[in-house]
Amino acid sequence: MKTKKPTSSDTRHELRLQLKGKGHDAKVNVMDRHTSAKPASPPALSEMLEILSFIEELSDELESTLDVITPNPHLRMAMHLIRGHFEGKAITPTSLINSSDVPYATATRRMKEMQDAGLIEQRPRTKTGKSFSVHPSEKLLDQWQRISGRVGRLAERRFGNIVGSQGTDDYYYGGSYKAAQSIPPLRVRAVPLKAPGGIRVLVHGDPTFMVMDKLKRQFELVIGTNITQRAFSIDRLREEALRNAARDTSLYDILAVDLPWIGEFASKSVLFPLDQVMELDQLDPADFHTSGWKAVHWGGRAYGVPAQTTPEMLFFRRDLFAEAGLEPPKTTDQLLDAAKALHNPARGRYGFAWNAARGTALGHTVLMALADFGQPVLDLPTIVGGFDTDTLATRSFRPVIDTDAGLRAAEFLLELLRYSPPNILSMSWYERVRAYAAGNIAMAYGYTLLAPYFEQDKTSPAYRQTGYLPHPAGPNARNIAPVGGFVLGIPANLAPDRIPAAVEALTTFTSPEAQKLYVQNGSRTNARYSVCADPEVRSISTIFEAMDEMSWRDELQFWPRPPVPEISGITQILGEEFHDMLRGITTPREALRTAQTRADALMQPDKR
Repeated sequence: MKTKKPTSSDTRHELRLQLKGKGHDAKVNVMDRHTSAKPASPPALSEMLEILSFIEELSDELESTLDVITPNPHLRMAMHLIRGHFEGKAITPTSLINSSDVPYATATRRMKEMQDAGLIEQRPRTKTGKSFSVHPSEKLLDQWQRISGRVGRLAERRFGNIVGSQGTDDYYYGGSYKAAQSIPPLRVRAVPLKAPGGIRVLVHGDPTFMVMDKLKRQFELVIGTNITQRAFSIDRLREEALRNAARDTSLYDILAVDLPWIGEFASKSVLFPLDQVMELDQLDPADFHTSGWKAVHWGGRAYGVPAQTTPEMLFFRRDLFAEAGLEPPKTTDQLLDAAKALHNPARGRYGFAWNAARGTALGHTVLMALADFGQPVLDLPTIVGGFDTDTLATRSFRPVIDTDAGLRAAEFLLELLRYSPPNILSMSWYERVRAYAAGNIAMAYGYTLLAPYFEQDKTSPAYRQTGYLPHPAGPNARNIAPVGGFVLGIPANLAPDRIPAAVEALTTFTSPEAQKLYVQNGSRTNARYSVCADPEVRSISTIFEAMDEMSWRDELQFWPRPPVPEISGITQILGEEFHDMLRGITTPREALRTAQTRADALMQPDKR
C-alpha cells in the first residue's frame, strides 16, 4: 500500500478548486510550494539504477586494483537487495550472503547486523515460515534514495563540466536532475497478501494492460503472491464480466471495467460500491483527474478506481502542417480545411482517419461528433463548463439525436468521408492509429493509450512529429477531449475472505508508483495529477503535459458517453444507422430519425 502523502486530500482538492481557471502556471506555483521544503528532488528509478551500477563498478575497480582494499559486505548486500527490488527478483538469504564477497560466517554476521538496524525485511515463502525471502526495508530504500541523490550531485559538481566538454548529452551525471518531485518506486509489502491461488484479474487486451502483464513478476514480488491475468477484447470483456456476475462466487478478484459500463454494472450489482469494502481516503481521490474520478461514480458512490484515464485527442503531424503552412485546427471547419489540404491519394496520403466501422466503432465516433457540436446524446442538464452527470442514477433521461446539432454532426462526418482512406468504413480503434503511425494519414482521432504505435517506433514518420489537441469544436461549442479508459473494481460476488487481499492489490495497481511504472514501460495512459507532474514521466512523452494542461483547462470530459445502462445499446444503434448514411443508403435526416426512434424505444421507462 502506498504511504500517506504529507498534504491532505482535502487541502489539495481545495487548492485545485481555487486554481480552476487561473491557468497552468498558477498550478505549478502551488505545487512548488508543496515541495519546496525539500532541498532537492529524489532521483527517479532509472537514475537510481544508473547510480547503483556506477557504485557497483567503482567498488569492483577499487577492490581489484588496490590490494589493501577488501569487499564491504554491508554495501555489497545493500546493493544486491536494491537491485533485486528494482528488477522484481526475489532474493534469498543464501544469494544475499553470496553477494557479499566475504566468507560465509562473516557475511552471516553482517546480514544480522543489517536486520538489527532495520534495513532488511523478511517475508515468509512457506506456511511454516522456515523458508523466507529478504527485501530492502522502507528505511533502506529511503537511505538509498538519499545516497543516490548525493552521489549524483557530487558527480555532477566534480565531473559535469568535463562530461559536457566531451559532448556526451545523455551522460547521467552531467545534470539530468529536474526541479519537480519524482514519485519513488514501488515498495514490497512486509506481509504477503493472503489470497489462495493468487490474485485473479480480468482485463482488456489493450497496450496498458499488456504492460501490466509484462510487469507481472515485479508486482508479484511487491504484493507477495501470484497474479493471474485474463485479457479479452472489449465486447468479450463485457460479456465475461456479466457472466461472472451470474455465478455464485466470482472467478476474479478484480475486474477491468470500461467507463461507459459503470451505470449498467452498478445497476446489475456486478461491482461492490468501494465504500462498502474500503476507506476511500487511502486512494487519495483528489490526486485523480477530476473527470476520471467523477466517471467511476453512480448514484453518488464510487464503483471502481481509475486505472487508465485516456482521453481521445486529435493526433496531427506537425511536420506536414509546417510544410503546408497550416495552423493546428481548433474548429471543425479548420479541421476539414486541413484535411482537404493534406489529402493526396496519388501519393498514398489521406487527410484524416477515424472510427467508421459499423456498430460500436462508428457509434463511438457519432457520440464524439455530437459532443463536438455541443450536444450530449441524452438530455443532460447544462452546467457551467458542460453538462451535469451527477443525477444519471436518480432520474429518467431521453435520447437527443434528431436535432439541429445532430444534423450538423452528420453532415460533418459526410464531409470528413471525402478526405479519408478508401477502407475507412471498416476502420476502427487500432486500424486508424496504425495507418497514422505508418505515415499514410495526416490527422487522426485517437486515444492516448494507442500512442505507443508511433511514439515507440523510430521508423514511424509520426515519431516525434505528433502534436496533441482536444477535439476541434463546431460553432458555439467548446473544445473538449472526451475521456475513456478503464477502472478496476471488486466483483460484488467475490468471496468475503478474499476481499481484503483484493482491496490491497487494487490499491497497489492504481497507486502513483504503479501508474508511473506503467508509463516507464510503454503505457500512454494516466489517471493521476501527481504522475503527470512527475519529471521523468514528462520526459518520456509530451502527451502527458498535453493531457495535464487539458485537465486544468477542464477540457477532459466524460459526458459525451454518459454511463447509463443503455449506453452500449445506443452506441450500437448509432453505429448501424450512421453506417448506412455513410454508404449512401439513407440521408442524414433519415439516419437521425431512425436512430432517434430506436433509441427512444430502448430507453422507455418500463425497459430500464
